[in-house]
Amino acid sequence: MLKGNELTGTKRKLFFWAHSLAEKFEINTSLSPIYKFQLALANKLIFSKWREALGGNVKAIISGGAACQVRLIRIFTAARIVIMEGYGLTETSPVISVNRFDEHGREFGSVGPFIEGVEVKIAEDGEILCKGPNIMMGYYKRPDLTADVMQGDWFMTGDIGTFSSRGYLKITDRKKELFKTSGGKYVAPLPIESRLKESIFIEQTMVIGADRKFVSALIVPSFPNLLDWCRQQGITETNPTVLCKHPRVIEHYQELVESFNKFFNPVEQVKKFSLLPNDWGVDSGELTPKLSLKRKVILEKFKEAIEQIYA
Repeated sequence: MLKGNELTGTKRKLFFWAHSLAEKFEINTSLSPIYKFQLALANKLIFSKWREALGGNVKAIISGGAACQVRLIRIFTAARIVIMEGYGLTETSPVISVNRFDEHGREFGSVGPFIEGVEVKIAEDGEILCKGPNIMMGYYKRPDLTADVMQGDWFMTGDIGTFSSRGYLKITDRKKELFKTSGGKYVAPLPIESRLKESIFIEQTMVIGADRKFVSALIVPSFPNLLDWCRQQGITETNPTVLCKHPRVIEHYQELVESFNKFFNPVEQVKKFSLLPNDWGVDSGELTPKLSLKRKVILEKFKEAIEQIYA
């Protein structure tokens, strides 16, 4: 996209036309004659240059370790660069499932069918369990840790998943709150959230970043303290919604976040944030009765704000 933005005139229009066309690409289905013609034209004018930039001989790319955006898989596949996303852990040697090169053995949004000899089932709580000759013998000299991740012959992956209608594995969530960025780095949100809430200006916060390039946060300001600060700064506005968009307020919170980032490694640092005007509560659905964050609910409820962060 950076290269596309550098283009001008007709070349720029053609680039983004081809890109838009590729975003609609599907596999294992019939494509209309008109779409096929357009795709062939896009391939000749645009996608062929992508493949040349990769050396001209790339037929497929195997992806693993971190989730690959379905949108990117779709676009590159349309450009005749097959993305074969797979899934596994070190403890599973490491592959459990992987999309195949043959189109029938691939499915967008899944990590493909299981490899030969590997069995997979979904536990009652949604966790992915795996059994087969690929499973480790155990953690070296740590039978206690081994026992924690084994149910008989079944290895507990710690990931949540489902099966698609074709029986392919789909990863949907992390069993624990630990999440992985698109760069494959794990981030524990709770320590970051706890540190941020040390500020008198932050009432509630949730750190996000699963399958994203960087960590960000949703922040509910402590409005009594914020209003006091505003008065000191000569800001007369008192409406929470308006304050959350006020340039000086945003600048104030940017400085706060940056002051806390020094306590974390670069991967854990909050790069962007969104200020929200309403407190989270039990009645409004964001908190459990014990006041823990309902992370899935918050992600869904504020998905528009989150998408704006990563836009």
